[in-house]
Amino acid sequence: MRNAPFLLLILAVVAAVVGCAHKPDPAPIGPAPWIAWRSNRLVSVAGTNGWTTLAGLHWLREGPNTIGTADASPIALPPGSAPPVAGIVTRTGMLARFKAARGVVATIDGAEVSEAALRSDAGNAEPSVLRIDDLSITVIQRGERLGLRVRDPKAPTRLNFRGLDYYDHDPRWRIEGRFEASAPGRTLAIDDVTGAVNQERSPGSVVFTLGGQEHRLEALSDEETHDLFILFRDATAGETTYGAGRFLHVALPGADSRVVIDFNHAYNPPCAFTGFATCPVPPRQNWLPFPIEAGELKYRGDHP
Repeated sequence: MRNAPFLLLILAVVAAVVGCAHKPDPAPIGPAPWIAWRSNRLVSVAGTNGWTTLAGLHWLREGPNTIGTADASPIALPPGSAPPVAGIVTRTGMLARFKAARGVVATIDGAEVSEAALRSDAGNAEPSVLRIDDLSITVIQRGERLGLRVRDPKAPTRLNFRGLDYYDHDPRWRIEGRFEASAPGRTLAIDDVTGAVNQERSPGSVVFTLGGQEHRLEALSDEETHDLFILFRDATAGETTYGAGRFLHVALPGADSRVVIDFNHAYNPPCAFTGFATCPVPPRQNWLPFPIEAGELKYRGDHP
């Protein structure tokens, strides 16, 4: 079979990435780009830096915040993952600074430090990565809040990962549409699961026809992937797919404003796998009244 070596490689990646009791599902059948996308998707969820490694989200109070595994620690790290007192993160306004406890080996962006500033992800910046033993800690900014996001490759959500499930690939859900640009600088109010409301840049909408009716999805700009990012919900939500909705990326249009909306690439937000994510929620205008039986299905596992 011509694609056999490619499929064997995908299975090897699955086995290496997950590293848990879950047995790899049978090799998917579909176009090679879709199969490769599924492999990359698995890494993003169950890899050593994937969403299932999230082991904590702690909002910083103004002033010093002690972090460690001690029961009395204001910011409790996973038991056994770090010293009882690992250090102090001091918040001053929207700035954070880490100071290691005596004898604790810590690095920031690969360099060993005793004390240093921590860059947050504000403005889509790449945050500093503080490492203590196997833990990696980053600072996130959500509105006026600063938080510590803790990742642990030994997190139960990763060790007990149940795999990803999908509808069979269906070319009928690869739909041609058009892009309608909005006025320059337009933003869209997007709620997240923490209750915050963020104004996100919206360059326009993707418009497509299905069953003789025209439908519209408001798009956001994804500065990291350089494409259109769509939050949507459909009639499968809460039944066969994640209840809050799913995510989808659409390539930027060409000069003719044409786009391809491939719902086979719809996927679950991080909140489907962990309680420590801050997922955006699809705006009401992106709720579709019909089922989209394509893309990623509801996760079979549990999470905190």
